[in-house]
Amino acid sequence: MNIKALQKRLDYQFQDKNLIIEALTHKSYKKPYNNERLEFLGDAVLDLIVGEYLYKNFPHVPEGDLSKLRASLVNEKGFEKLAKLLNLGEYIFISVAEENNKGREKSSLLSNAFEAVMGALYLEAGIEKVKTISTELLERAYPQIDLDTIFKDYKTTLQEFTQAHQGVTPEYILENASGPDHKKEFEVSVNIRGTLIAVAKGKSKKEAQQNAAKIALNVLNGVENGH
Repeated sequence: MNIKALQKRLDYQFQDKNLIIEALTHKSYKKPYNNERLEFLGDAVLDLIVGEYLYKNFPHVPEGDLSKLRASLVNEKGFEKLAKLLNLGEYIFISVAEENNKGREKSSLLSNAFEAVMGALYLEAGIEKVKTISTELLERAYPQIDLDTIFKDYKTTLQEFTQAHQGVTPEYILENASGPDHKKEFEVSVNIRGTLIAVAKGKSKKEAQQNAAKIALNVLNGVENGH
């Protein structure tokens, strides 16, 4: 495994090579060590760094929205994106079984390895180094970080939610299209397993679908939280 190439990508040479090896070792690799403890540390460090980044870059955004933004970035999908920018999958130590199971492409493995590498960096080089590397990756992965960009795609969010919780994809049905051509209004329903969840209108089918998905997310989150 050519860890030198990864260190070049990170623009950092580890003094303690065992630290970076531990950060890249998945538990399936059957060594006396694995990256889970470093992953735990990296997660906490990244939570703080992303929180500070958002606090400084969005001075007029209220706390609730900052929390939403951070939650959209500090998660498995978010860290998988950053891991892929480093080609981290190439460097992970995994078992043959995990290898055959396409472990190098697994979202959870990539995300955990990214957190672990950042945890290792924090231990050896300090928080400023982690901040430099992670914010640079963040800005490459998300050229535009704002509520609209991250939250506008309610359809994707809804699909991820329903697939994770129910193993199905939402179905959108055009219920109605009214008005003259230059001022049409579309009404769309979103259904899950044949059950109507929400209906919404929009100036285009896309807009109506997004609006319906947004309402559906609120409905499903309420159900999920027992409201």
